[in-house]
Amino acid sequence: MFAMPWLVAAVSLTLQQPAAPAPATPPAPAAAATRAEQSHRRLGAQLEAASAALESAQANLASLTGLSGMSGLSGLTGLSGLSGLSGLEGLSSLSSLAGLESLAGDFDDATELAGDPPPAWADQDPGDSLYRSARQLLNNNRYADAANAFANLIKRYPRSDYTPNAYYWQAFALYKTGDGGNYRKARTVLEYQRAHFTQASTLGDADGLYAQVQGALFKQGDPAAAEWIRKHAQNAGNPRDTTTRTCSTSDDDDDPRIAALNALLQMDAESAMPILKQVLARRDSCSVQLRRKAVFIISQKRTAETEDILLSAARGDPDQEVREQAVFWLSQVGSEKAVTALDSILQSSTDEEIQKKALFALSQIRGDRAGQILRDFAEKSSASDDAREQAIFWLGQAHSAQNAAFLRGLYARLNSDDLKEKVIFSLSQNRDPDNGRWLLDLAQNEREPVEMRKKALFWAGQSGASLPDLAGIYDRTTNEEMKEQLIFVYSQRHESEAVDKLIDIAKHDPNAELRKKAVFWLGQSHDPRARQALLDIINQ
Repeated sequence: MFAMPWLVAAVSLTLQQPAAPAPATPPAPAAAATRAEQSHRRLGAQLEAASAALESAQANLASLTGLSGMSGLSGLTGLSGLSGLSGLEGLSSLSSLAGLESLAGDFDDATELAGDPPPAWADQDPGDSLYRSARQLLNNNRYADAANAFANLIKRYPRSDYTPNAYYWQAFALYKTGDGGNYRKARTVLEYQRAHFTQASTLGDADGLYAQVQGALFKQGDPAAAEWIRKHAQNAGNPRDTTTRTCSTSDDDDDPRIAALNALLQMDAESAMPILKQVLARRDSCSVQLRRKAVFIISQKRTAETEDILLSAARGDPDQEVREQAVFWLSQVGSEKAVTALDSILQSSTDEEIQKKALFALSQIRGDRAGQILRDFAEKSSASDDAREQAIFWLGQAHSAQNAAFLRGLYARLNSDDLKEKVIFSLSQNRDPDNGRWLLDLAQNEREPVEMRKKALFWAGQSGASLPDLAGIYDRTTNEEMKEQLIFVYSQRHESEAVDKLIDIAKHDPNAELRKKAVFWLGQSHDPRARQALLDIINQ
């Protein structure tokens, strides 16, 4: 008998306890910002972080197989969820995010309006019940009824605490009806609020809404709206503009100049592009947010100048975020000219973050040339390992047979363990039989360092290598570290054959430490045969 019964029972029963649920996190309030722009801006960083996060998880989980002091495991109740890691091979679907342009939605809206009135706050106010009713109608998307209800509140209780902001909500509801006549009413209501309620808390949002309304009226041929749009668009390109609020370093999504620029671009790109170029040429401290928005707006209207303007911003803007966004949006243009621009940035830039953005951007452009640029960069010994890792990662996400063959050949030419690990991970994300065989061959190659073989083994298991192949490796190898890794790999699979192999090891392996590790992972299984095997071992 190789383990004390109380120890086996304690480990098994303790690890069967469910993990405590994570506390619910209340949703953060919606920011008044462009949905599409925010989604695109975050997506690059999220995807680029995916590889590091996954490999960190792999390292943390793999390290559990080295637990030799089993008596201290009573606190590991949360480990029962580890078996779910066998689904990691699904991460290969990251490449489906290449169609990022679908996130953009309707680019006619340059700002996202605040559309959720705050809960009622003045129970004793005579307008309280009317405000509650109007708010409910708006939240139920009954916009015409909500507009009438807010108008009724204003008419009946002009001195109510709710009245100053009720003008904004009335105008918002009118705008949301989509009716041309209501657009004009909304404009009048907002102008009245601006003139008579200068302390209203919704004035900032009202500026953005007013710009939206003017843009909608501009499209309908309203001459007053057209004049307003052109004036505010011109102001965006003027560093001496004094018509707007004080300079802000925050993300001013309610800046009417942004909405004006976007509306003008949609209706008259020939007039808008020179103004947008003026915006990007500005270097005053108040223009940073404008330049960031201008990059986004330019990327959404394909003209003969689009790529050149974005390339100029990527190379020469003093703001790091403007440069990074310009590189990112080049990927959404997707033309051969954009590929050339990205290649130029990749070869000439000394900013590693910009290089990484260019690599990501190239990965989102489907075409032989973009792929070849990534492959060339992955082999570029003069580039930093971090940047080359990014190239290798995105090559793996493309799910291309050509990229997979390149990565398998690249491995032997690399001197950096970090780069080799990235190749292993990237190949595991493409469930191709050739990649699976390559990973298993690498795991059995005794000329390779043990740590590299263990990583190949782990990712082979995660990418669907057959259990008979994995079981055969255990029977053939004499390396204890590799056997420990195999036990861990079996524990992350759901097939009944994996449990069978763990039971066989737990009962019959001549190495006591390996038997203990198999017992540990059997305690994580919900298979009734695992529980019975543990009882058999206890009763030996």
